[in-house]
Amino acid sequence: TKLSQAGLAPYLVYLWFLGQPQTKTPPLTNFGARFLLLFVFATIPAGIVAKTVYGDILSNVDVLHGSSEALLTLSNLFFALGFARALAAET
Repeated sequence: TKLSQAGLAPYLVYLWFLGQPQTKTPPLTNFGARFLLLFVFATIPAGIVAKTVYGDILSNVDVLHGSSEALLTLSNLFFALGFARALAAET
């Protein structure tokens, strides 16, 4: 978990740079990058529930793991779709 904590500060700086007007990041891409934080923060209680209720790690509790991964999938979809729309608008 210390590695996760250490990675949060650089990611927040990355989000700050993405939000700057001069980067011209598509709004949906910016949203997708920020939505990833929901995945990160939802995975923490899901892991705790997996351990305390099911006595196993998160990756072995399908309903919790699948729900968490769905958030990651949505984040990636928003991120990629934002860039795809921006590229399509340029042509």
